[in-house]
Amino acid sequence: MNILALESSAIACSAALCRDGTLIAQSFQCSGLTHSRTLLPMVNDMLKNCGQSLDQMDAIAVAAGPGSFTGLRIGVAAAKGLAWAGEKPCAPCSTLRSMAWPLAHLEGKIIVCAMDARRQQVYNALFLARGEELERLSPDRAVSLEELGAELKNFPETKIVVGDGAQLCYNTLKEAVPGLTLAPAHLRMQSAWGVAIEGEKLAYAGGLVSGADLVPVYHRLSQAERERLEREKGRE
Repeated sequence: MNILALESSAIACSAALCRDGTLIAQSFQCSGLTHSRTLLPMVNDMLKNCGQSLDQMDAIAVAAGPGSFTGLRIGVAAAKGLAWAGEKPCAPCSTLRSMAWPLAHLEGKIIVCAMDARRQQVYNALFLARGEELERLSPDRAVSLEELGAELKNFPETKIVVGDGAQLCYNTLKEAVPGLTLAPAHLRMQSAWGVAIEGEKLAYAGGLVSGADLVPVYHRLSQAERERLEREKGRE
């Protein structure tokens, strides 16, 4: 199975090509440029350099959320466009589960996925590494750092923090949570390789959707929506 994967949920942007569980190519960029400028050119160059085309892909996988509202919309819109053009199904991948896959080989460790959600919160999920699999220990959620720290104290295992919010999480909780460590730098940030793994898992589990049905999963209201609700509440 050929999977084209897209990751644009945070500051870094990447695209990957996976064939039957093997990484064929990945393009990664963390330059500060908007993903709307970088994502599709990365996809085009990667496929061209691999001698592949969109027609040869079996599915388009994308980090569908949680994450940056703008980043998710760019990634999902790109996946929709590629899916419609090539009449391909899509894999709407959990950003958090996807970022845990590159660490699944650390059997017996707790993978603490953390994305900076601002307002002293992180988008988070917890997984137990099982070698070839991940055991989910919590749902994808937006949670305060204080609440996360209290929960992590209940796990005696070594806990490895991964994601663009990993440094924030580690700096805030390292004194209070025994056994908390940072993932190595080359495995810390979200990547399309993790999305490709999760996309293939979804494909075999019957979790693919059409491009028309692909939507972002935000897990929290946007700032504009929160401010609108506050204004309406004030008028009442």
